[in-house]
Amino acid sequence: MDDTDLRLIASLKRDGRAGLGELALHLGISRATVRTRLARLIQTGEIAGFTILTRTDLVESPVRALMMVAIEGPGTDRAVARMLALGAVQAVHSTTGRWDVIVDLATDSLTHLDETLARIRKLDGVSQSETHLLMSTRRATAAR
Repeated sequence: MDDTDLRLIASLKRDGRAGLGELALHLGISRATVRTRLARLIQTGEIAGFTILTRTDLVESPVRALMMVAIEGPGTDRAVARMLALGAVQAVHSTTGRWDVIVDLATDSLTHLDETLARIRKLDGVSQSETHLLMSTRRATAAR
């Protein structure tokens, strides 16, 4: 990936609905170049997919949190698999630093979140955790 690919991905992160023409104008390249690069990034797996967040998603799961988890011993894969089986778990990210994984959680209530946190803390190998509620989300907007 070169600088143009990185700029293309950053533009799509800001506005995943941007058209080829808009992306081309923003990046200073032709529509054909945007189309070719986008196809290559998808084909090579650099772009793994596209998604949307709907109002219903926010209404059904208004309580969002990130849980940092330390896992002792060789049971990381098993613990992560059990986390992913919980309905409130949106994703589990491996990371560097103090924590082994960061768990993205979405629930309909604080009670449900608390129950999910307790279940994760009881998993074999989980030695420590720290949870942060997400209060609001701001996204970078496309320069217009």
